[in-house]
Amino acid sequence: MELNMPKFYNFAAQVDQYALNHPDKRAVWELDESGAEQILSYDQLRRFSNRIANGLQSIGIGQGDKVMVLVKRGIEAYGLYLALLKLGAVILPGSEMLRQKDIEYRIDHALASAVICFDGMTGEVEPLRNRCKTLRHFITLGDRADGWISLDLLIQDQADEFACVQTSSDDLAFLSYTSGTTGGPKGVMHVAGWPLAHLSVAAKQWLDVQEKDVVWATAGPGWAKWIWSPFVSTLGLGATAFVYKGRFSADTYLSILAKYPISVLCATPTEYRMMAKAPDLESYTLQALRSTCSAGEPLNREVIDTFRRVFNLTVRDGYGQTENTLLVGTFVGVEPKPGSMGRPSPVVRVAIVDEEGSELPVGKVGDIAIHKEMVALFKGYLNDPDRTAKAFRGEWYVTGDQGRMDDDGYIWFEGRSDDIIISGGYTIGPFEVEDALVKHPAVAECAAVASPDPERGHVVKAFVVLKKGNTPSDSLAEELKEHVKHLTAPYKYPRKIEFVEDLPKTTSGKIRRVELRLQEKEQMNRA
Repeated sequence: MELNMPKFYNFAAQVDQYALNHPDKRAVWELDESGAEQILSYDQLRRFSNRIANGLQSIGIGQGDKVMVLVKRGIEAYGLYLALLKLGAVILPGSEMLRQKDIEYRIDHALASAVICFDGMTGEVEPLRNRCKTLRHFITLGDRADGWISLDLLIQDQADEFACVQTSSDDLAFLSYTSGTTGGPKGVMHVAGWPLAHLSVAAKQWLDVQEKDVVWATAGPGWAKWIWSPFVSTLGLGATAFVYKGRFSADTYLSILAKYPISVLCATPTEYRMMAKAPDLESYTLQALRSTCSAGEPLNREVIDTFRRVFNLTVRDGYGQTENTLLVGTFVGVEPKPGSMGRPSPVVRVAIVDEEGSELPVGKVGDIAIHKEMVALFKGYLNDPDRTAKAFRGEWYVTGDQGRMDDDGYIWFEGRSDDIIISGGYTIGPFEVEDALVKHPAVAECAAVASPDPERGHVVKAFVVLKKGNTPSDSLAEELKEHVKHLTAPYKYPRKIEFVEDLPKTTSGKIRRVELRLQEKEQMNRA
């Protein structure tokens, strides 16, 4: 299967054309914790995003400008992303869990000129006003703040028609940051044509989105997965995006699935695991649900078996990265092998390669790699040619994950080939955790690794060497956890802390995290 990319493409223009042809079709269906609902039709969404585009343009935001977006789930996220694409601006997705240090790094690294955030984030951004020299525009959703432009006021008198900028398929459109094992997060560059490549297989043959569907993809804005499923896969195929703005609980999710006509669900393995453990699981009837997918980390067999037994649904696993799109998955019509990622996408050449970049035979464990000619592959890491070059081995992009391929072409995940931690669907670089920990006056040095966990797959565990004069204690461990939460995004904090006298190191002094990971795995196996 080949994909021919047109010279010009703009995803927002595609959505607008659908809206003109199907103005009354429901586009976004929002539900909050109180039970209140808000619905926008495709035409209403088109006009809403046009007003935002006109408002942003009126203050000088235009084609090529890099704009950091820090918003929660909701209708506003859809309007903002479409508006920025219409302007030809570059979107920097940011989680609402990011802290001042994380935000400052991304703005400075990308040379961003604007930040748009919900009112709960202005306190994290405000101190950067005089530190981030390229930042000129401060826009907020919700409560007004001094020195900030209210989005509501900005768009209230704007026209609801806007001429979408013509963008080349190769123009930079998304700049998503992903954790690295060393140094700061990497800015992953995706172009305007990326959504079209993603729609060709991932949306249709994995999520199985159809025009009639109500799609609930639980990822939040700020993550590449939000662009994947709630945004591109849903609006790009004319379906309805269902958005729940409340917190996760297994009973709440199951109740929503039972009450609303949600036909496609895409959630994290952690969310599926928690739902599968609900004591009253069999009391729920999910009449509309027909397609269920999971991504972010491996899905265990118990969950797949439970959903098949109780709901006659096959939860289809999928594997991809911020740097690409769906690479491997249990596609529609493919019989799953529980524990396996599935089979390679029909538009992706996937192989297991060795350290020289040579393909390995069936059954051999090596690096999961994709051919560099993949249409949806990223265009490199922003301002980072060294790390971009290191991501490639000959003609292959090496994912950083290891696996093996069986006789039927299914790929089995064997673990990370580097030190990246994947916990509850979040990708966490050990450097970010360690950098925060060593800023505490009691910490001499530390190492963060993945520790097996039955619910999250893995959690962050920190091995901490204290400075002289400090004594290990439960209270100090809790203090260190809170310290990390305040310095970086809370999802990165170490849920486990072990105080040690020293850390295993190479002869050159580099910490051997691999020894600590193996130690954690062995302890779990003995438990």
